[in-house]
Amino acid sequence: MKNARRLSQILFLALFLFLFIQTEYKGSNELGLPVRFFLDFDPLIALSVLLATHAARALFLFSIVTVVVSVLFGRVFCGWVCPLGTLNTFAGWFKMRSMKPGEDDTVFRRWRPVKYYVLFFLLVAAAFGWNAAGFVDPISMTIRSLAVGWNPAVNKIVRSFFEFTYAADLPWVSPGLDAVYSAMIGTALAFEQPVFRQSILIGLLFAGVIGLNALAPRFWCRYLCPLGALLGLLGWKQALARVDVDGGKCVSCRRCNLSCQGDATPFPAGRWASRECLACWNCADVCPVQAVSIHPTTRATGDGNVDLTRRWLLASGLGALVAVPAMSVGAHRTRPNPELIRPPGALPEQAFVRTCVKCGECMKVCLTNGLQPTLGQAGLEGLWTPLLVPRLGYCEYNCNLCSQVCPTGAIRAIDLKEKHRIRIGLATIDRDRCIPWALGVNCIVCEEHCPVPGKAIRFEEEERENRRGETFTLKRPVVNPRLCVGCGICENKCPVVDLPAIRVSSINETRSEENRLVL
Repeated sequence: MKNARRLSQILFLALFLFLFIQTEYKGSNELGLPVRFFLDFDPLIALSVLLATHAARALFLFSIVTVVVSVLFGRVFCGWVCPLGTLNTFAGWFKMRSMKPGEDDTVFRRWRPVKYYVLFFLLVAAAFGWNAAGFVDPISMTIRSLAVGWNPAVNKIVRSFFEFTYAADLPWVSPGLDAVYSAMIGTALAFEQPVFRQSILIGLLFAGVIGLNALAPRFWCRYLCPLGALLGLLGWKQALARVDVDGGKCVSCRRCNLSCQGDATPFPAGRWASRECLACWNCADVCPVQAVSIHPTTRATGDGNVDLTRRWLLASGLGALVAVPAMSVGAHRTRPNPELIRPPGALPEQAFVRTCVKCGECMKVCLTNGLQPTLGQAGLEGLWTPLLVPRLGYCEYNCNLCSQVCPTGAIRAIDLKEKHRIRIGLATIDRDRCIPWALGVNCIVCEEHCPVPGKAIRFEEEERENRRGETFTLKRPVVNPRLCVGCGICENKCPVVDLPAIRVSSINETRSEENRLVL
């Protein structure tokens, strides 16, 4: 069974990475199956969004499959499916190999209740309106960390390698590698080098999670993961796959404990902790005398589950109750932030923050790289949610990929016809920096790029004389706020590159009744 579990982990990780790569613009406005497929089966995401918004989505029904499997077999999702769990298994293998029979394996065991208190904190916070599960949910965290933190670095390294070999002009080698590079663009690599704010921070945090395996194998899964805690609570019975140790056969070698992925203590007999068991089958496979078996039974085979103390549960709940109002304190609640330009289809701000799980899929799929993670623009409650930064990338007029990948409906599914009617902001012209207004020289870049039918940017024309005394028509751009959708392409293409002369802010967005310029 151990080999079957390893094969399952490899296949699911390969599927995850394949879908991750596919969640990208491929030259058309249609995506296949995006990597949100894994989030659809995530009961923690479904439960937290349900508590925070009091609204359910049909896709959440997939998470019931995970719940049923967990009730019958325990934390099989953690041991056989979860991509972060598989990465932790790989990283923790080195630590596990270094452990010796007889070595003290109880150093971190007192940490086992922590993940349950984290889970309780998240659920109480969600019930009172702060959906923080996406920060630490393993699926959401892995997608965000790879998309924002590691994908840009991998793209840069691979591109630099091919650029180096191309510049070296090696006979036979360079032409072949150039063909490989061309084939990878738009398939394994992004069309353009992705750039994200906070990519180093988010990437390092994920590296820290993997690095915890130096302390104990699968440290995150054993002691911190809230999804693991939820599945452990759901599957503590796991009547179809209970670990049973025959005390008469056991020779006390402790190999079962050393090989246990979840720190479920199969040894000594009767001390197995069902909530910690990942159903990895390692204990049964390594036992030299076949004293450990895993089989269906309703008989109690272990009483090693940790007791959750009322004091710490109360502290977790009170912590959440304090955190919820603390997260909402900030200037973003008193006046709309002009930088907070949300993607088309985004729910009204408070509903958006409660619904978004910060997975970063919309940012990865944005074909202009304009969607970036927020830092302080939406307060701490909206940290790492997406906003459009026109200077880095604009909202392509005929693209709605972000609305296709959102797993929770924070960005509604919209077609292009509806998208064309949605305003996400408004462009305004800084006449002190605009070339025609400030210098009296024609520049029509913003008007040329405006994608709106009828043009949201028009010209005020005036007859002028140049230095040579020749008459010419000066065209000075002005914005029609009734037509401008705030896509940001004018700001992105403005030739005044350091601080563009035309800039987009969130005013006039369709989703808000208050942040309006045109009443």
